[in-house]
Amino acid sequence: MQVPELRWEPSIIEDPLGGRIVLWPHLPCVRMPAALRYRDKWDGLALLFSLSDLSEWRQDEQQDKESPGIHIEAAIASGTVLGRLMKDLQEYDVDGPKIPDPEQVRLLLHADNARGGMPIYAIEPELEDSDWMMWWERSADEKARIFNLLSTLTTSRRWKKTRSSATAKVSRNNSVDTDMGAAAASCAAWWLEEERTLTPELHSERNTRFAARLRGSLADLLNSRVDDAKASECTLLVPVHQAWLPSLEVAVTAWPDPEPVSREAR
Repeated sequence: MQVPELRWEPSIIEDPLGGRIVLWPHLPCVRMPAALRYRDKWDGLALLFSLSDLSEWRQDEQQDKESPGIHIEAAIASGTVLGRLMKDLQEYDVDGPKIPDPEQVRLLLHADNARGGMPIYAIEPELEDSDWMMWWERSADEKARIFNLLSTLTTSRRWKKTRSSATAKVSRNNSVDTDMGAAAASCAAWWLEEERTLTPELHSERNTRFAARLRGSLADLLNSRVDDAKASECTLLVPVHQAWLPSLEVAVTAWPDPEPVSREAR
């Protein structure tokens, strides 16, 4: 996979059926500077994870308050690429690393508490969804291939090469200093390493499914405001890892048919 352009500005997508989807790029495990946060009005939140994940985030946030840094230590001890990202981020002058992902948790808790509870949509299907279970099984098969198992031996060299390439892909922004740019490059290296074992077909299938569910979430948001004269101006905010944004943007603007998605129950 090639390193995509690492942009800081949100992608605002006007849906032909009404409303807009805002893909807001952020760095995983980093608290973003206020100047880079999305500040315009939004009406619903879509997170590219499952309902089970959202429940775990709330628990992890409470655990981190009780034992600060416990999840960072566990990630580093795991020897995974997430642990490698944690080590990188500790070297930069940024507000991180933090687990659970601070920006997604910040928005989740805001949606929980604002206006009596704003609509929240989990975009990743649960494993009870047969099509999604098949996708996971095929993904697991790819990861288990001998080639992929052997190639983990070159992770360190590949990580450094990808991180170096990503540096040139970081877009300029007046609110982004050298350390934030370096963090973006490391986060891109983590993202591409996580995605490395997926085939182009698996990438496309997931992004198309997620795009359809984003459109379905926006449709639900619009329908819930059918009596509102400004319903067509509804905005669905979607925080997305910066390196993922370009491919997800392409998937959404291919306009797959909306897939019905129910908001998180309270």
